[in-house]
Amino acid sequence: MEMRIAIFTDTYTPEINGVAKTLQRLTMYLEENRIPFKVFAPESKTSVPVVPQIERFASLPLLFYPECRIALPNPVQMKQTLEQFNPTFIHIATPLNLGLYGLLYGKKHRIPMVASYHTHFDDYLQYYHIPFLQKWLWKYMVWFHRSFERVYVPSQSTMEKLKQHTFHHDLEIWGRGIDHLYYTPQNKTDEIKKKYQITQPKILLYVGRIAPEKEIDIALQTYHSLPVHIKEETHFLIVGDGPQFKLLSEISNDHITFTGFLEGEELANIYASSDLFLFPSSTETFGNVVLEAMASGLPVVGANAGGVQHLIHHGETGFLCEPRNVRDFANYTSMLLEDGNLRGHFSQEARQIALTRSWDKIFSNLFDSYREIFKRKSHLYSA
Repeated sequence: MEMRIAIFTDTYTPEINGVAKTLQRLTMYLEENRIPFKVFAPESKTSVPVVPQIERFASLPLLFYPECRIALPNPVQMKQTLEQFNPTFIHIATPLNLGLYGLLYGKKHRIPMVASYHTHFDDYLQYYHIPFLQKWLWKYMVWFHRSFERVYVPSQSTMEKLKQHTFHHDLEIWGRGIDHLYYTPQNKTDEIKKKYQITQPKILLYVGRIAPEKEIDIALQTYHSLPVHIKEETHFLIVGDGPQFKLLSEISNDHITFTGFLEGEELANIYASSDLFLFPSSTETFGNVVLEAMASGLPVVGANAGGVQHLIHHGETGFLCEPRNVRDFANYTSMLLEDGNLRGHFSQEARQIALTRSWDKIFSNLFDSYREIFKRKSHLYSA
């Protein structure tokens, strides 16, 4: 029997977040290897070209995480598309409306199903002042995932966290790769300083959502806590958009610039043209931007928590700090900004480690896992 893969997700390109980027990479791999697939995803807030393999549905943004959207699927349209495509394997990436529809469809038709866990929504509830929902969220998440053959997680720390909640009997790490030719130190250019009128010799960089769960407040406090002589020769470039952007961007001055959302070549150039990456978020399941920074030759100062702790080699490619400890972040940031030789050594090590993260290898391993489940379940169903 041919493997025909249906992917259900509540976020997909052109939305910019780790889940959407990873799933886009996955579909590129499937297409290159001529594996039939169909993606069921919400409509985007920006117009996108119609692609036969992508079925989109009207949607509303999730209140505290607008990159995920609550789809409003048309059951008739969904049923017709699924009957025409006739999936033999299902991958569900998010536990919202589309994921729930995919789950129920797979159970009804006895189709082998896997899921991938991408986001610590329980941590987000703390930052948006609704922690009392955590208990009910975990009950739902455990129920939602119990019918899958396997649940893929992006890092060891995520696996350990889910095991504490008796989440699923079969968890497997599905890591992330990086395009080494796209994110590279060779993209360094003086045009970045010209565009943003940066007169300081060094650039400290943050890339990510401008949102409470990313602990952008710690990044700003870290910069303001740097010794005066280091701060005077360092420009803090903050790339991204989010719910706190409008408020925080008003503090822009001669030493701090909020660029707003950037992507593509300009983002790659900014990484390569900076000196140090600062990323205090402790809620990451993986930390894609950390890997992008490392591939671009940047040492990283990050939180010793979540997926980030598995990417940074403390004392070799950067430093890991106690979460939300501004003194810790400021000390290590100062050390690397002040010591050019140490920064250069860390830069080379960061790039070398990033080079070992190959998308082809990661997806090859994932598809081997798919195939093992598919063969086992197909044999059971045909018996």
